[in-house]
Order: sequence, then C-alpha cells, then structure tokens
Amino acid sequence: MEITRVEIRPMKDEGNLKSFCSVVFDDVFIIHSVKVIEGSNGLFVAMPSREVGDGEYRDTAHPIDNDFRLELEEKVLKKYREEVGEEAEEEAEDLSSAEETVGGQGLEEEEEEEEEEIEDLSFTDEF
Repeated sequence: MEITRVEIRPMKDEGNLKSFCSVVFDDVFIIHSVKVIEGSNGLFVAMPSREVGDGEYRDTAHPIDNDFRLELEEKVLKKYREEVGEEAEEEAEDLSSAEETVGGQGLEEEEEEEEEEIEDLSFTDEF
C-alpha cells in the first residue's frame, strides 16, 4: 500500500492542534481526520479517533505495521512543514525579535536546543 497524496488543512489559534489532514492510499482509499499535534517533544501525527468512555479515546483507523506508521508520519509531517513552512519561519522570527527586546538572556541556548532537536528528526525527501 502506497501513500499517494496528503492533504493538509492548517488550523489557526487551536492550541496544540496544528492541522487536520486527509491521507490517500493507492489513489483509491482516503482517511480523513488525521491530525498534526504539537506535543512536548515536538510535532506528531494522531490518527482519527472517537471517545469510548470517560475521556478515553480509541483510534478508528491506524497502521498495524510500525514501519508503515513511521512512513505515514514522515510524509504527513513533511507535507505539513511544506504547507506552513513560510508562516512558521515568520512566526519564529517575530518571536525571537520579541525575546531579544525583552532581554534575550538564554536566547542562544534555546536556539541551540531547538537546532539539536530538529537535527535529531530524520525525514527523507521521497514522496
């Protein structure tokens, strides 16, 4: 099964929810309500889910194979970054400018930590 298209619908001002996505497989099957979420360790992909009890959610569709899960996450996050890349860079520049005017102490350390975190992510250019 091949992922043939990823559609991104970025969210604005929705807290940790950054985007809703649809993923097309083999040009014949689509899954809606895949989400890109900002977690404490960066962005991650959450599969469609429904509430099954007191605040507990269960995925309604999800990869069974871990390699395919990683491929799906890689392609969704790559497409998300392509779609919002320019906006995210502008927001980061605005934020760093604001931090510099407030005092800027520790700004270089934070930037180094962010760079290290980004370097640890491994994505391929294939799609």
